[in-house]
Amino acid sequence: MPTSNAGSSAAKVGEREIVATKIFDAPRELVFQMWTEPKHLEQWWGPKGFTTTVHEMDVRPGGVWRLTMRGPDGVDYKNRIVYVDVAKPERLVYKHEPEKGSEPVSFETTVTFVARDEKTEVTVRQLFPTAAVREHVEEKHHAIEGLNQTLGRLAEHLAQRNAKGGASGQPGDYPEFVLTRVFDAPRALVFQALTHAEHLKHWWGPRGFVCVSGTLDLRPGGLFHYCMRAPNGPEMWGKFVYREIVAPERIVFVNAFSDKDGNSTRNPWMPTWPVEVLNTVTLSERYGKTIVTLRGRPVNATEEERATFAAGVESMRKGFGGTFDQLAEYLTKL
Repeated sequence: MPTSNAGSSAAKVGEREIVATKIFDAPRELVFQMWTEPKHLEQWWGPKGFTTTVHEMDVRPGGVWRLTMRGPDGVDYKNRIVYVDVAKPERLVYKHEPEKGSEPVSFETTVTFVARDEKTEVTVRQLFPTAAVREHVEEKHHAIEGLNQTLGRLAEHLAQRNAKGGASGQPGDYPEFVLTRVFDAPRALVFQALTHAEHLKHWWGPRGFVCVSGTLDLRPGGLFHYCMRAPNGPEMWGKFVYREIVAPERIVFVNAFSDKDGNSTRNPWMPTWPVEVLNTVTLSERYGKTIVTLRGRPVNATEEERATFAAGVESMRKGFGGTFDQLAEYLTKL
């Protein structure tokens, strides 16, 4: 795991291994859950300053876990991981395999979860093919330090959950907005309507708003920057920052309010709304119709912002419902 700061409790063990052990103030089942569910793992995985997007996570032997870590400098680190052994809630064994666009380094990780009364002792053991590969990963990416910081972020994440909701996590669960809609159009056409500015301007946004302008650069790291005019006249800017595009199956982007120069801004009507919301849109086709599922959750958000987001889920359901109504109407014209 790449990082650039100093300080670590993880250590080299033997010639080919890096090993870290940490005790978490949470029951084993909960810690295991944090390690195996995307909505939780994305909140803590990676060294300080990194954000993580999980694209796929099939927790079973042979299942694939794909994620992208974005560093503070904007550099993306792609990971493809294959599960070797899953023994809930005791053990995870998985292999890191080279992903297109990432450095070709393979290694195997074993994570064990041991109950210590109401706490959990986690040991992470990373085994590299050779001592030289381990040294390379440590020297170039500061792997020991990165592992230590990642475990520290998990401890902070669990502490926040405990402070709000205890082991059950009901109040402390990170809010997620989910909306599924079936459109009477083929998937390729729906994907075009979701990813081309000339289409988006006809339906994107709350009912009654008019798209004044929009520029779109459809690529990971690219931007859709748009301006809308409210029914009563004021203009509002917003943007998508794309993280993943797999035509015609999936689009992942961070949505935010912005100014005319593309800088992220606060929600003008709700100051405690999260500045950034990560959206994952998946499209599947059945008998000529397209099933679109939108999942959104706050990222890099404070507890207050997450609470505001959770309180606004029903309002978002109505708002996005109206937006998707407009998309359905527009698709009938294409």
